[in-house]
Amino acid sequence: MEKIRERFKQNKPSCESVRLRKRSSILYSTDINKPQTLQIFGVSLTVFSVVFRLLNCVLLQTSFVPDEYWQSLEIPHRMILNIFLTYGYETWEWKAGIRGYSYPLLFALMYKLLHLMNYDTVYLLVFVPRVFQALLAAYADVKLYHLVLQWETPDVAKWTYFCQLCSWFTWFCCTRTLTNTMETVLTTLALCFFPLPGSKTHHSWKYLSLVSLAVVVRPTALIVWLPLLFYHFCVEQNKLKLITQRCVPIAALALAVSTLIDSVFYGKWILVQWNFLKFNVLHNVAVFYGSHPWHWYFTQGLPVVIGPHLPLFLHGCSLATKKHRILLITILWTTAVYSLLAHKEFWFVYPVLPFCMIFSGMSLAKLQAWRKPAAAALLLFNLIPALYTGLIHQRGSLDVMHDLQHLCDPSDSQSSPELLFLMPCHSTPLYSHLHCPLKLRFLECPPDLTGNKEYVDEADVFFSNPLHWLQTSFPSQSTLPSHIVLFDCLEKEISSFLEENRFARQAEIFHTHFPEGRVGRNILIYTREDLH
Repeated sequence: MEKIRERFKQNKPSCESVRLRKRSSILYSTDINKPQTLQIFGVSLTVFSVVFRLLNCVLLQTSFVPDEYWQSLEIPHRMILNIFLTYGYETWEWKAGIRGYSYPLLFALMYKLLHLMNYDTVYLLVFVPRVFQALLAAYADVKLYHLVLQWETPDVAKWTYFCQLCSWFTWFCCTRTLTNTMETVLTTLALCFFPLPGSKTHHSWKYLSLVSLAVVVRPTALIVWLPLLFYHFCVEQNKLKLITQRCVPIAALALAVSTLIDSVFYGKWILVQWNFLKFNVLHNVAVFYGSHPWHWYFTQGLPVVIGPHLPLFLHGCSLATKKHRILLITILWTTAVYSLLAHKEFWFVYPVLPFCMIFSGMSLAKLQAWRKPAAAALLLFNLIPALYTGLIHQRGSLDVMHDLQHLCDPSDSQSSPELLFLMPCHSTPLYSHLHCPLKLRFLECPPDLTGNKEYVDEADVFFSNPLHWLQTSFPSQSTLPSHIVLFDCLEKEISSFLEENRFARQAEIFHTHFPEGRVGRNILIYTREDLH
């Protein structure tokens, strides 16, 4: 043995001369656990997602709901810039203390930065917050892909990403400055760190922090997360540590910071989350803005939001295994809880849409012979509503504000122009899309918070008898506004007032192909002739 060992030492080659043959078998691969990198048109997934969502942002030129302005972009002017305090307006929700300042504070900081750099133009003040939202949406798209890649097969991950980008409702909402949009982004990111069955990306601190932030932005985010949090509690081995060292510290810190921010801007100690629960759930004040039957989310709301993905989503649900059950429960739970509330909106269930895209991706991955035709049909049937709702439907609300911007130029307008909006309340944004201290007035519609059963808001009073309201509100020529903005469906009813006071039509702006009730096809701008 000694002779053999000595002979081996003498003949041992140097390390540099040894070359091992590379084995092609996957059993010897060191990259087996590394996530596969998906490339689209020769660029990385991240780059493509960013470009796609920025294009999404540019091609979204319509309005959706008042909340995208009145709970975000309108607020920073009063918070930071302090140039609209004379004519500034706050909705009843802010007066009642049910809206938090944490989300608008993000835009307030952007506004302040643009203001300090002397770049606070109307275009940038509107576009920069939406670009920020688009970048967050792109990040959420990428994280959703990587979540499914770790949780399912690469094929399912690829098709889930495809479904997410195809979704017409995601296109329609993800770059808007809605609190529900931020809630959806944070929910998607939090899910990436949630301990899903078989997931390899579990991180309690990260996902609980994101959930807390989502609840701060919009308290209803807790509805989505209650079944998920309960599931985590049930499967967690060290339940006491989860509660005392994770949940309580993170939730307490988030609540303390948000309460401090809200109290500073409200000028008093206030707990917005409690006020939100009290007014919207206990007192059901939101029903003032409309109600729907209990089944609306199941028969209309969720099917419209899922859109052309619905057959794939249902097929994906039939393919679900035990590990997918918690996501199905979350979707059903969220839809059922929202169904208990009388006031319903499409965008309320938007946060569960990424969950639905996972099941749609599972369906496409399962299809073999029909996969390409199904993907092509999905793209086409989503593209049509995405482009129509993004470029055409309800664009007048923004176009009219662009048309009125010339009034902010002292050399191009009368001295101290005054605008009157005779439209359903909050039909348009205001100062966020003008950025100058014009005197504006519009019809208000705050709900009654005193219990008066005979209460009628200003908008209803006006539309019940427009001529009488105008004659009593403007008894003399000196009190008349310089401009009146209205939908064309009201024009005939107040034509005598317009003619008597020498108002002439200055502009007619397209709004929608589907006029309904007090909302017309076009928006009209009338100007007093003696001011030309």
